[in-house]
Amino acid sequence: MSARARRVSTTALVVVAVSLLAACAPGPNPAEAAGTAGFWDGLWHGFISPVTFIVSLFNENVNIYEVNNNGGWYNFGFLFGASTVLGGSAGAGGAARRR
Repeated sequence: MSARARRVSTTALVVVAVSLLAACAPGPNPAEAAGTAGFWDGLWHGFISPVTFIVSLFNENVNIYEVNNNGGWYNFGFLFGASTVLGGSAGAGGAARRR
C-alpha cells in the first residue's frame, strides 16, 4: 500500500470515527424530560465530553453538562467518566516510576 493510499485510509477512518462519536452527543431526551440525570447519565456524559465539547462549539443546542441533574451523584459520575477518558492521574504513575 502506498503512502498516499495509507493517508487516505487513515483520514477516512478518522472521519468515520468522529462521525460515530458525534452521534452520541447528549441532547434533550423526551423520555426523561420530567426526571433528573443521575450517576449513570453523568458517567456517560463524562465519557463523551471531549466529543460533546467539539460539537457544542458548532451547535448551540448541545451542552456538555446536564443542568437538570440530581447533584452529587451526577457530578461524581461526570468527573469519573471525564477523568477516565481524559487520562485522569495517568501521569502520576509515570512520575513515581522515574524516582
